Amino acid sequence: MHAIRLHAFGPADNLTYEKTEAPEPGPGQVRVAVEAAGVHLLDTALRQGIRGPSPELPALPTVPGREVAGTVESLGADTDPAWLGKRVVAHLGMAPGGYAELAVTGTDRLHEIPAPLDAAQAVALIGTGRTALGILAFTTVTPDTVALIPAAAGGIGTLLVQYVKHAGGTVVGLAGGPAKTRRVEANGADLAVDYTDPGWPARVREFLGERRVTDLFDGVGGATTAAALDLLGPGGRHLIFGWSAQGIGDTAGPLLLDEAEQTRRGITQVRTLGPAMLRQVGGADPIRTLEVAALDLASRGVLAPAVDRFPLSGAAAAHRALESRGTTGKVVLEP
Repeated sequence: MHAIRLHAFGPADNLTYEKTEAPEPGPGQVRVAVEAAGVHLLDTALRQGIRGPSPELPALPTVPGREVAGTVESLGADTDPAWLGKRVVAHLGMAPGGYAELAVTGTDRLHEIPAPLDAAQAVALIGTGRTALGILAFTTVTPDTVALIPAAAGGIGTLLVQYVKHAGGTVVGLAGGPAKTRRVEANGADLAVDYTDPGWPARVREFLGERRVTDLFDGVGGATTAAALDLLGPGGRHLIFGWSAQGIGDTAGPLLLDEAEQTRRGITQVRTLGPAMLRQVGGADPIRTLEVAALDLASRGVLAPAVDRFPLSGAAAAHRALESRGTTGKVVLEP
């Protein structure tokens, strides 16, 4: 089979398209003929040797990638034969191996792909979709919600816009440049604003009139967040899920106000990722709960992930595009 391998940490060009041995499924595992593999911002950090939120760096050489969708073409020992031939999607967990024509995973990680979805959309939902719904678990979206969503043209932002609009709320979406703001507007946002324009906060205030932002869905950080916080009204929630403007390896973290300043403004800042999300969702397997919910909402037309497709051999180009913010939606490799 062909796969993308990383032999040394460094630039995107270190990702090489090679012929390599196919992985063999073990007991309780399946081998998937991959139709789509997800690319995550974390992948770009690990490629550089930056641990970021990952507990450790992968051993080299490695085949990156942790999200795959395709057809089950081989079974390991003691694996339910009913899986053979099914179209499935899976998050591989901490085991890499997704950037390949074939990938192995346990049946406990598999989901059947709902009929309306293609493999690339399913990959977007198993990672980006579950994260978006996990963030939304920290608030209740109603027709009174006024959501401000930086990076609204991105993978998570696209889904947040759709969810809030489906619930009847008002969405102000921020994006960089005219092309991305047009996509945000086409996705249903009530107002799409170019955050590279220094006057963008005034445009938002003019649009909202007497209303204030109730929920700031923030994966950006930096100057954009500082300006957005001034638009958040009393009782508002600042839901933090990243700080991409600073880079994934930045140790400064998100823009956090001290408790006294939060009280003065009457707002609440919440870091939504990691253990906090698992506690908020609850249940025996909160991650799987979110994955099932994301696939279900997409099958019913509530969510429609945006996907940027690259050939598997173009993994280096996909990484460069993601790092330069040249993508709109979930980045996916297709063998």
